[in-house]
Amino acid sequence: MTKLLLCLVPLFVAVDAIGLLPMFLNLTEDVDKRQVRRIVVQSVATAMAVSLAFVAIGELVLRLLGITVADFMIAGGSLLFGLSLTDLLSFEKQHRRIDAESLGAVPVGVPLIVGPAVLTTTILLMHQQGVLNTSAAVVINILFAGVVLWYSDSVMKVLGKVGAKTISKLANILLAAIGVMMVRKGIMLFIGHS
Repeated sequence: MTKLLLCLVPLFVAVDAIGLLPMFLNLTEDVDKRQVRRIVVQSVATAMAVSLAFVAIGELVLRLLGITVADFMIAGGSLLFGLSLTDLLSFEKQHRRIDAESLGAVPVGVPLIVGPAVLTTTILLMHQQGVLNTSAAVVINILFAGVVLWYSDSVMKVLGKVGAKTISKLANILLAAIGVMMVRKGIMLFIGHS
């Protein structure tokens, strides 16, 4: 149970379901409610398929490329830090209108729900906490994101635009700290194997 919790928290921060809300509402503002429900289902299915495929073959791909866990921790931690810093320092993200038929798969499913932060965190957690705990945490977090998006109008009414942005910024601060921790652990692992 402790290992599952250790997987749930970083993946919760990486998915950032609350931070997705303003973007999701912006992308779907001209789409009727029934279509929005289909977009949510499509996004959850796509995010689940991509992330679980990554769990299944991600480590094999790394091995084939000759990338060690220490290498990935340093690179992944740097990427997480960079992504979180970019999101922290940006004031407003620009969005373009996208075809409602594919909106759930791209960009909502991938890369908004499952993007570089989630994939990097997943690989690192698999090595530290095991495949089963990581897979369960991935599924739980993606389903949670789906629920948040399903009830996006209600959640935004409760949080408000400022509340959603504040939660998103706090999540990015945590993501930056997780990135730094991964770089530190990667360097220590690298030194330990040298």
